[in-house]
Amino acid sequence: MLKDAGYAVVEASNADTAIGILESRDDIRAVFTDIKMPGSLCGLKLVAAIRDRWPPIQLIFASGMAPPAENDFPPMGRFIRKPYGPKEVLKVLDELFGPDLAPYRHFENARHN
Repeated sequence: MLKDAGYAVVEASNADTAIGILESRDDIRAVFTDIKMPGSLCGLKLVAAIRDRWPPIQLIFASGMAPPAENDFPPMGRFIRKPYGPKEVLKVLDELFGPDLAPYRHFENARHN
């Protein structure tokens, strides 16, 4: 769905892999992660690490549970409740980057596998 919308997508199977990708690239503009995921970091700790090390990266995280407490929410982070559809995700990306910038953005998808 994201590729069809013009986004370049890089997938990571867990937070550790996502951090490794972010350390090796400078073209990632957004990270979309689940709150519950395998690896040494949950999604909330992943977004906190990203916010500390790569503050320009936009953060989007999802969960079927209640949204995290406000103090657990990173500044400018976006929460999407599961189940979500493509329109919800694309709407958030359009809000973050504008609808005309999609082909020029790279999107890191750290997801639960």
